[in-house]
Amino acid sequence: MTRKIAVIVGSLRNNSNSLRLAHAIAAEAPKNLEFEVVPIGDLPFYNQDLDTESPPPAWSAFRNRVKAADAVLFITPEYNRSVPAVLKNAIDVGSRPYGGSAYACKPAAVVSSSIGPIAGFGANHHLRQSLAFLDMPTLQQPEMYLGAVGDWFDDEGAVKKADTRAFLAQFAAKFANWIELTAPRAQTARAA
Repeated sequence: MTRKIAVIVGSLRNNSNSLRLAHAIAAEAPKNLEFEVVPIGDLPFYNQDLDTESPPPAWSAFRNRVKAADAVLFITPEYNRSVPAVLKNAIDVGSRPYGGSAYACKPAAVVSSSIGPIAGFGANHHLRQSLAFLDMPTLQQPEMYLGAVGDWFDDEGAVKKADTRAFLAQFAAKFANWIELTAPRAQTARAA
């Protein structure tokens, strides 16, 4: 069964390491996973006053794309020991209106990275706090704190080392298994 994965990248930079990681994971993933990067850069900041029967079109489009997915993969850099504001805004937009969260019960995984050795540890755990509240069963192992990612890619954005590609493939396979394990819960919640 093909599983649609909404990929939410926490960096807006055109050629960010986070976006490169998204493409690298998709390239190494089992063929039954279909990845779609869902852009977040054009989402107006969440303001409950705008969340009426006619919310901003960008909000509706984003919510619909996340709702159509079977699972969500979050890939983020770390800004000041947390997630970038644009990613937090995407979480807020997708979680509303109250009772209609696009994220509810969807299987999730978190990948954090940095060019330094700390590897986005703070961002990873801050993001997991939000996902716990959103009732998203989140893959725990392998932990994906990726350091020194600035050296991972060649000029075309491909991962240079075979062992790194193998590690990303192992993660993607584990995520695929996690989705199959937890997706029935998500389907039951959507039907309710």
